[in-house]
Amino acid sequence: MGSSVQEILKMSYASFRQQHRMPGYVHKAAQALIECRTSALGGHVQACPEGHYQRHWYNSCRNRMCPQCNWLQIEQWLRKQSEKLLKCGHYHMIFTIPHELHEIWRFNKKRMTNILFTAVRDTLFELFLDERHIGGKPGIIAALHTWTQTQLLHPHIHCLITEGGLSEDGQWKTRNNGYLLPVRAVMAVYRGKLLAYIDKAIEKGQLKLPDMMSRQRWKNMRNKLGRVKWNVNIRERYEYGKGVLTYLSRYIRGGAISNRRIESFNGSEVSFRYRLGEKNGNVMTLPVADFLTRYFQHVPEANTKVVRYYGLYAPTAKTELADCRAKLGQSPVKETTELDWQTYSENRGRNHAELCPVCGRRLVRLDNIPRDKVFSGPGDRYVRQAA
Repeated sequence: MGSSVQEILKMSYASFRQQHRMPGYVHKAAQALIECRTSALGGHVQACPEGHYQRHWYNSCRNRMCPQCNWLQIEQWLRKQSEKLLKCGHYHMIFTIPHELHEIWRFNKKRMTNILFTAVRDTLFELFLDERHIGGKPGIIAALHTWTQTQLLHPHIHCLITEGGLSEDGQWKTRNNGYLLPVRAVMAVYRGKLLAYIDKAIEKGQLKLPDMMSRQRWKNMRNKLGRVKWNVNIRERYEYGKGVLTYLSRYIRGGAISNRRIESFNGSEVSFRYRLGEKNGNVMTLPVADFLTRYFQHVPEANTKVVRYYGLYAPTAKTELADCRAKLGQSPVKETTELDWQTYSENRGRNHAELCPVCGRRLVRLDNIPRDKVFSGPGDRYVRQAA
C-alpha cells in the first residue's frame, strides 16, 4: 500500500529535525507540507442549498514542494505558456553541471542557481545571434531541476528553445539543416562561461568555498574541468513546443518526488519507485532519515525563481513576440482566463467536487473554519434523502 510525503513528514520530521540542523526555509516548507489540507490552515463548510449534503474542506498550503495541492497552479502555468508559444519548431536542450561542482552548489544554492541560469542564457544568446548559426534572438523557457530519480543531487536546466530567432532588422531567421546548434560548440561555450562566472564570484567573495576546498584547490579543479567534456544534450526537434512545455510543467511545482512513486512507509523505511534509463519499476528502500536528507536538499531557498524566460519569451519582449507571431501567421497572445479547480476537474472527466451528489446543484459556503480549529460538525454526509 502506498504512502505520501505528508504522512512521512508527519511521522518523522520532528525527530529528524532534532538530529539534523535545518535551514529556516527548509523547515518552513516541511511545516507547510505537514499542515496542507488540515485544520492548521483552516477551511470552510459547504452544503447543498436544498439541504441534501454537507461537507468541510481544509485549505491547501500551495507550497512549491507540495505534491498534493499544486496541480491547479501547474495547469494554469501550462495554459498561459502554451498560449504564447510561437508556431514554429522547438528544441529541448539540457545543461548539466559536473559532479565536482556539487559541493560548491550545496554551500551556495541560490547564488549558484543564478550563475547556472546566466551561463545557459548567455551561451544560447551568443550562439543564436551568430550569423553562422541562426542570426536572431530566440525564445527560451528554462526550468531548473536538481534531482535524480533516486533523489540525489543533480542540478541541471531544461530549456524549451525556438528553432529560429528575430534578427536585428526584424526578420524571422531559421536554419533547415536538421539540427539546432553544433553540440560541441554549445558545450565549449557553456563550459567556459560557467567556470568563468563561478571563478569571478569566488574572487569577489560572492561564493563560499566548502571548508575543505582552498582557493588553490578550486583553481586546480577549474583547470581540470576546463579540459573535459561536459554533458549538454540537444534533443530532437518538435514540430510544436507543447510537448516539451508539458514535460517541464510536471516539475515546476510539486517537489522532487510525487506521492504515486512512494510504494510504502513502515515508520522507519521508505520504499519508492525510480526509473533507470529506459527501465521503469525499480524500487529503492532507504531509512527515513536518508530519504528526508535527500528530499530536503531540493527545497529551493526563498524567492528563488526556478523557471525563467528569455529572449522572445521574456515578459519584457511582448512587442517582439507579437511581431514574430504576425510573421508566423499567428494572432496576438490572448490573456488566459483564471482556471478554477472545478472547471479543471470537469475538463479531465473527474467528479465535480462542489456539486451536490444528490441533486447536482453547486454547493454553497456556510461558514469558515478558523486556523487550528477542528470542524466540530460531522464530515461529508447526506443530510436527508432526495425527495
